[in-house]
Amino acid sequence: MRLGGATRRAVMALGALTLVSSASSAPQGGTKLSALSRLEPGLWQLRDLDNPAGQQQSICVADPSALLQLRHRNAPCSRLVIADGAKAATVQYTCPATGFGRTEVRVETPRLAQIDTQGIADNAPFSYRVQARRIGVCGQGGPSTR
Repeated sequence: MRLGGATRRAVMALGALTLVSSASSAPQGGTKLSALSRLEPGLWQLRDLDNPAGQQQSICVADPSALLQLRHRNAPCSRLVIADGAKAATVQYTCPATGFGRTEVRVETPRLAQIDTQGIADNAPFSYRVQARRIGVCGQGGPSTR
């Protein structure tokens, strides 16, 4: 049986919500992962690895778990931990009315991480890889992610 596009999206969304609600999940900011605990808070520079000529973005990260939701930054989301190791973590998250995603963070040093994320945001798919590098302390009035 073939499902139409709208029906298929509804089934996928329902499946994702069921998965998240049936597993132990944590609200944004409440996810304490071994790998992320190695990262230092501060000013982080994000570089798109799939588009080297693209602009780099700097964000202030008070809690390193903010790096799990780069595309859904500051959205209230529930999270499901898929894997939690000393050097890597994978999380799936769902944000009511705004989408969902799956992110893997590989920690190379307390100031360097590789992030691979994909999902749906604003009714469109996204997928990208980012190198995150801590470049200093956060200044007042700059971009902020908690």
